[in-house]
Parts: sequence; structure tokens; C-alpha cells
Amino acid sequence: MDAVLVRPEGVAEISADRSIAHGGIFRHPFRFQRLRMDVTAEDVPRFGRGPAAAAG
Repeated sequence: MDAVLVRPEGVAEISADRSIAHGGIFRHPFRFQRLRMDVTAEDVPRFGRGPAAAAG
């Protein structure tokens, strides 16, 4: 069983750029898009699990 470090209570949609600097650091920050009131935290797979996000 995985340890849960936070208790997710809401879902937000973000956008992110895949651009990574030579040191392995993201060059562009994540950007908040909107709250997703139609989705619960249980609907979202944990990082590294579930299908990959679609590009676009």
C-alpha cells in the first residue's frame, strides 16, 4: 500500500509544458486552468498509473 502524504479534496485542471532544461528542471511552470467540480479525487489515477494524458 502506498503512503498518502496529502488528503485530496478537490480536482484542478492544469496545463504544463514538457520543456526541460539541461539540469532536469522544468523550464515553464504549471498553469492553473480551472476547478473540476464534475470530477472527484477518486476519479483521478495516481501519478504513474492509468492511461497517459492525451496531447493537445
